[in-house]
Amino acid sequence: MANALQSIAAFLRSEAGRGVVLMAAMAAALVVANSALEPLYLSLLDLPAAVRLGTIAIDKPLLLWINDGLMAIFFLMVGLEIKREVREGGLSNFRQAVLPCLGAVGGMVAPALIYVAFVAGDSASLRGWAIPCATDIAFALGLLALAGPRISPALRVFLLALAIIDDLGAIAIIGLIYTEDLSYSALELAGVFAAALLVFNLVGVRRLVPYLLVGLFLWVCVLKSGVHATLAGVAVGLAVPLRRIGTEEPPALRLEHALQPWVSFVILPIFAFGNAGVHFEGLTWGTLLGSVPLGIACGLFLGKQIGVVGTVWVAVRLGIGALPPGLDWRQFYGMAMLTGVGFTMSLFIGALAFEAPAYEPLVRVGVLVGSGVSALSGLVLLRFLGRRPQVAA
Repeated sequence: MANALQSIAAFLRSEAGRGVVLMAAMAAALVVANSALEPLYLSLLDLPAAVRLGTIAIDKPLLLWINDGLMAIFFLMVGLEIKREVREGGLSNFRQAVLPCLGAVGGMVAPALIYVAFVAGDSASLRGWAIPCATDIAFALGLLALAGPRISPALRVFLLALAIIDDLGAIAIIGLIYTEDLSYSALELAGVFAAALLVFNLVGVRRLVPYLLVGLFLWVCVLKSGVHATLAGVAVGLAVPLRRIGTEEPPALRLEHALQPWVSFVILPIFAFGNAGVHFEGLTWGTLLGSVPLGIACGLFLGKQIGVVGTVWVAVRLGIGALPPGLDWRQFYGMAMLTGVGFTMSLFIGALAFEAPAYEPLVRVGVLVGSGVSALSGLVLLRFLGRRPQVAA
């Protein structure tokens, strides 16, 4: 019994286990949203919650606390991962970074073009062009881990680097496209706190408390400014020092390791449970085959693989880069399919793109279908058709 519990705990700590937990949260949301518990589910997400300090007050329903608050912690970890990959990982030199960067760009442009082609002429629906551009790192890496020992280790490194660049693109889109009604006084104050984080880094502050405390004030200011508050998390992650001194673990790595279980087993599952609940009653085939859900689903499934594989293939043919040793095109194509698992990030961008309630089920259905087909296709290709990497004698 003890061995079984240890095996389960070890699986849950793995990337595959984290992906399974996220899938379970998504499935639970779908079940609850289509059961007698739906009124309770909706009431819970609409539950008002407020925090007040003097004249400053933040009053939001629970769902927005999840999307603006908890997801800021997720983006804090994204910022830490970006910094680590750029300084020490797969993006640390040009030769390593060029193909993942080009693949990420292609994997954002092609899905956007496909979505735009589906909704052409509908100016309101065009706001959702960025929804199929995103890749869910946790889901994609979890599925890659489920593919088993057939997979070349180089494939995980490539996918992680590509997804990091993809996240950078999503962050830029959130900051530049989905920001309206700016409060310049709040932005100026946010700039002061961001400068304080930079000063902490430059003078060598290595304790995490000052970064997190200033980061909290930065989050409030960014939230009040009209810019999406999750960007404050990225700023804090980029500011925390990664420089090693002797045998001491860098503060950025300490924080990343501390956040990993909370993000994997609390924050992302809560986000999935709050945002994936689609009520299927009343959805007709006409609705499901509408331009928005079809554009999202086809953008994720077709656009991602076309953009990633096409861009990288052209770059390799032109001699700009080469696939890592031990990685063949069949495995690479399976990985490209997994980049179409937009799930968390696509739902998040969808919530920013459309305020009208009528779009909510359309976005969710499109994201779930596109992500689901991408996940299943990529997993089948990698697990059953992927060739074991050759080991030198």
